[in-house]
Amino acid sequence: MALAMVGGTLHVLKLGANRMADMRDRSSYDLKQVSRHIRAAGEDITLNRINEEQGKRRALPAAGGYTVEEAQALLSAEQWQELDSMIAIPAGAFIMGTGRARSDAYDRPAHTVTTGRYRIDKYPVTNAQYARFVAATGYRAPLHWIKGRIPRGLEQHPVTMVSWYDASRYAQWAGKRLLHEAEWEKAARGRDQRRWPWGDQMDAGRLNTYYSVGSTSEVTRYPLGASPFGVMDMAGNITEWVADDFAAYSGSNAPAEVFVGKIAQANSPQDRAMKVVDLVPVDGKYKVLRGGSWKSDPFSTAVYHRNFAWPHYASDFFGFRCGQDLK
Repeated sequence: MALAMVGGTLHVLKLGANRMADMRDRSSYDLKQVSRHIRAAGEDITLNRINEEQGKRRALPAAGGYTVEEAQALLSAEQWQELDSMIAIPAGAFIMGTGRARSDAYDRPAHTVTTGRYRIDKYPVTNAQYARFVAATGYRAPLHWIKGRIPRGLEQHPVTMVSWYDASRYAQWAGKRLLHEAEWEKAARGRDQRRWPWGDQMDAGRLNTYYSVGSTSEVTRYPLGASPFGVMDMAGNITEWVADDFAAYSGSNAPAEVFVGKIAQANSPQDRAMKVVDLVPVDGKYKVLRGGSWKSDPFSTAVYHRNFAWPHYASDFFGFRCGQDLK
């Protein structure tokens, strides 16, 4: 029995070591340099809160940002035309959500929703497009831009490190709006209840997810990932802010507490020293994000899956696209 217990322990340790090695291999940078990178959990939230406060106190972007002419010169006329294109989605009903037993409770149930006609951006908003907005308005640049400029080679990658408020302000400047959650899902799956934009089977060659690339990718990289309406990059790459508060679907059996906003709070000096926190309900609403990301597990990229976060949060896998009403 003692030998069996020792053998079992060694086996578990070996599995853990293999898992850690796998995680290191999938990382997009050397883990020894982790302190130099903005991370999705914690650090970026603090930095973005500081950035929000700085933005309230200053009207101009950081020195070294783009002029309007420089931002426009980032891409060719043909590239701008493609990235700025929108796709019309017809009015009518579709099935939203899912009845899959292994889905998250807040993704259920499947239910019929009817939308009017609208347009949706063919691609997520890119760094280059966001640079035009920053140059034209003096709005602050995303945190990871270097002196207000896009890191080299990322012009056609989706903009990240933007909060829901940032996305809303961009949409207003562009003469558009954030999409409603139902509009996003309809454009992604059509009317046949498919699980991914291309169908019901996961196909790793059609999207950027689960560290397969290790970072964001150009929004035009996966043409075979198109939705039934021809909308691109709606699974993987970045998860996209939509307009809606995170709320239960009608008929949902998800626990009500899931939809209650919570913040982490240490209740004593000892807790703070040990970094022990409780999640405390507050008077506030999460916002919904859709589409999974380059970090997500593949099943989180299903078109019915819902993610959620505080609207002032930003991350290296949060982005957005816009919509417009059609009469």
